[in-house]
Amino acid sequence: MAGALAGTTVLELTRVSPGSFCTMVLADMGAEVLKIETPPGLRRTAGSGGSAQEARRAAFSYLNRNKRSLALNLKTPEGQTILHKLMAQADVLVEGFRPGVMQRLNADYATLRAINPRLVYCSLSGFGQDGPYRDRPGHDLNYLAMSGVLNLIGATDRPPPIPLNLIADYGGAAMHGVLGILLALFARYRTGTGQHVDVAYLDATIALLAATPLLANAFADGTFPQRGHGPYTGLYAFYTTYETQDGQRLAVGCSEPWFWDNLCQALGRPEFASHYRRVEHLTRAPSAAEARVREEVQAIFLQRPREEWLAYLANKNVCVSPVNTAAEVFADPQLQQRQMRLEHRTATGDVVTQVGIGLKLSDTPGSVRHLGPQVGQHTDEVLTALGYNADERQSFRAAGVVG
Repeated sequence: MAGALAGTTVLELTRVSPGSFCTMVLADMGAEVLKIETPPGLRRTAGSGGSAQEARRAAFSYLNRNKRSLALNLKTPEGQTILHKLMAQADVLVEGFRPGVMQRLNADYATLRAINPRLVYCSLSGFGQDGPYRDRPGHDLNYLAMSGVLNLIGATDRPPPIPLNLIADYGGAAMHGVLGILLALFARYRTGTGQHVDVAYLDATIALLAATPLLANAFADGTFPQRGHGPYTGLYAFYTTYETQDGQRLAVGCSEPWFWDNLCQALGRPEFASHYRRVEHLTRAPSAAEARVREEVQAIFLQRPREEWLAYLANKNVCVSPVNTAAEVFADPQLQQRQMRLEHRTATGDVVTQVGIGLKLSDTPGSVRHLGPQVGQHTDEVLTALGYNADERQSFRAAGVVG
């Protein structure tokens, strides 16, 4: 069955994983993604050039599955000409460089739009294509810090903990990139022309933060949240983690009053039910009484091991779950039922395990059609399709234009 994006051609020019995640989502949904990579001899960390070890690493590359690879030196005029020929046939380009880099490679939006007016050109950069910070480098931590997210995490008496780079990198920029591309493609059906999708990691992070209860009413009432305030800080009994008798942990997310009441009844402490989530928690830290309830609930959870608690609470209509290790995640029967753990066999007989597809479509589902390619694995195939003969391809290789 064809995927939702079957027939859509995407060129990927990224060097960091959020951009690769963006194009992987498109590839999983049926798009033909061609990853344009630096030839191995020109890379900062050169690979082992076709070795079995490199092939195995490529096969396990989750972010490169369903893609082809062209090793192309875009710093050469010949490489730029090849890119322009590819662009004439493409629907989407995704690039993840700092502003100005693509212009130096003769591959900026204005240049490529002149070649292909229908092109959807998506730029993923730290601060966007304009503004005083557009040329600055950055990473997830920097965007969390600047957006105010980092200063809202953790307790007031210690530095904010540093979370995994899920927020700005993947939930922010990568998924906003996917959304922007799909919206631009949808608009192209009406207008006949493509457009530039300008995604900034910082912008996307702030957009996510603004959707949370912490910031939802800040502009309306002029009260901005502070670290240690808010019902989702882990400081309140109804929304936190607890250690169990065997040293494992449970996550309790009973933020609605009825879920919290069910848990209090199940724990034999119905008097705790009055300490449910309140609007006032957005602007203050837990009271002494609220802190004491959390301590007492912790003492109760220490009376049994984690699995006994999970079995006991399974039918109590409460939001309680195990704090799984990475290994435990993929043994979970729910994730197995949802096919979030997939196995594939390579041509050499190796079994490759990967994470499944997070987005489920009933009529045009995504699929893993093939595993990640080695760098330049499809160079000859792509050049042949563009009309270059064997002598020309060999000439390009000798000159370092392709790999």
